Amino acid sequence: MPKQTLSQRLPLALLLRILLPFAAGYFLSYIYRTINAVLSPYLATELRLDATDLGLLTSVYFLTFAAFQLPLGLLLDRFGPRRVEATLLLFAAAGAGLFAVSGNSTELIIGRGLIGLGVSACLMASFKAFVLWFPAARLPAVNGWVLAAGGLGALVATAPVEAALRLTGWRGVFAGLAILTVAVAAALWLAVPERSSDAPASGWREQWRGVAEIFRSPVFWRIAPSSVVSQAAFMAIQGLWAGPWLRDVAGLDKTAAAGYLFWVAAAMVAGFLGMGQLAYRLSRRGISPLAVAAGGMALFMLAQLALLLKLEPLLPLWVLFGFLGTAGTLNYAILTQAFPPALAGRVNTALNLLVFVAAFAGQWGMGAIINRWPAAGGGYAEPGYQLAFGLALTGQLLTWVWLLPGLRRPRA
Repeated sequence: MPKQTLSQRLPLALLLRILLPFAAGYFLSYIYRTINAVLSPYLATELRLDATDLGLLTSVYFLTFAAFQLPLGLLLDRFGPRRVEATLLLFAAAGAGLFAVSGNSTELIIGRGLIGLGVSACLMASFKAFVLWFPAARLPAVNGWVLAAGGLGALVATAPVEAALRLTGWRGVFAGLAILTVAVAAALWLAVPERSSDAPASGWREQWRGVAEIFRSPVFWRIAPSSVVSQAAFMAIQGLWAGPWLRDVAGLDKTAAAGYLFWVAAAMVAGFLGMGQLAYRLSRRGISPLAVAAGGMALFMLAQLALLLKLEPLLPLWVLFGFLGTAGTLNYAILTQAFPPALAGRVNTALNLLVFVAAFAGQWGMGAIINRWPAAGGGYAEPGYQLAFGLALTGQLLTWVWLLPGLRRPRA
């Protein structure tokens, strides 16, 4: 039977009922993930936080996010993406509400931890739903659409949030986010249709056996490390340390730094859309999506090297950073297609677990390194950023070299 196109498989109204609520959830999750790049100077001033404190406060999102990934994979494969994501988003709303009323760093950390737990399903639930509804050849492109919605969230978390902070303060911003999160949870619960996998239901023991099968797979361990380190570095920098770097190293004020971050996020939207479409079109010409991902990650490393060397002009380099930093996300669709559809939720969350553990360690670790080079007039000196970003780049290069033999062998 010939494969049908996406539009032939689903009426437009049904496609939108599936795509838009999941896209809205990931949009919010990316606002939460990246907002501290703009918010950090306000929190540091009001609560007297140093770089290590900011790194921990921001990265605890990644820690709770990562801690729930393996149980999340089981829940997605057992109960379906609609119910799981809608329920978890209520935890994110509670975390945003607590963040809005917090009076000290401990309460902020608890609130951000709840947010990380609550949005932990936003991307993985989307990917699971798309595996159930869409043809396999379309997954890189469709995944790119929801990833682009996340990029729009990152875009909103830059200059627009900077403007909102002047009107309502950071507490008002988080109160509004709490309300929006409840609304998206309701939309997921009420609008998205149910569709179960064709695979027979299995018990918890069998589901955990599936997780073990994934982690024993040579295919998984050939592909995953490069994506893990590349995405962790991208999230750690774009989600927090790009903003301080632009102020401390490039010498920009808060408004100008937020403008740079806006263009980074806009480039990320283009990257999510463009990389998925490029992988789909080149696959029809015999070029594997894995080769596209490897090429994109190589160019991403070159963009980071140019930033480390402070080549001019800086804005185009940061735009390339945002665009090319999306290349590693192609590996989600690539790995999903290497395993049976019944394992789709667990494959994605197994990879996501590693990505977010690495992002937590990277973002906090960068803060600890940067904190060792305080500047006399406030902020931090350039050597700390150079060392932190340079170590991240070295890790990417090593895992990229590990990936290369997988390009010359057919996948399982």
